[in-house]
Amino acid sequence: MIDTFILLCRAHCLPEPTTEYRFQPPRRWRFDYAWPHYLVAVEREGGVWTQGRHTRGKGYLGDLAKYNAAALAGWKVLRYTPEQLEDGCAIQDVQPIFMVG
Repeated sequence: MIDTFILLCRAHCLPEPTTEYRFQPPRRWRFDYAWPHYLVAVEREGGVWTQGRHTRGKGYLGDLAKYNAAALAGWKVLRYTPEQLEDGCAIQDVQPIFMVG
């Protein structure tokens, strides 16, 4: 099943992202969605209101290490809730990256 964010990328004629892209071997870090050629990644941050993995101590510290390593390697990492990935908010932010002109 294809998720809503990928369908929105297609509907807006954006390049389709690679899912679960492993960006810094030998680490096991993966981006939820990535455009490696552009060094752009989108992360789905769940559990914002329910004390999910990304908002508790160990998970948060792990995310800090991952996002800092990505920034130092030149990646732009955009972070969204699942709702923002589905309601078009993320597409509005990502779309200008691929506009030529």
